[in-house]
Amino acid sequence: MDTHSRSFAKALSWRVTGTIDTIIISLVITGSIKLAATIGLTEVVTKSLLYYLHERAWLKIPYGRKTTA
Repeated sequence: MDTHSRSFAKALSWRVTGTIDTIIISLVITGSIKLAATIGLTEVVTKSLLYYLHERAWLKIPYGRKTTA
């Protein structure tokens, strides 16, 4: 089972990748680096928390797990 700190580290590394993507897309659409950065920074906080909670919830679901003998 993953520890809380491992789940958090995974969420954070994934969000860095996702936020860079969001900032680039926002920049292309809006043409504003300030607006793109604001969108990206807001998104990193909310989605990191959501991913962490999602990851912890899935640890309670046995679906698809194999146990080792």
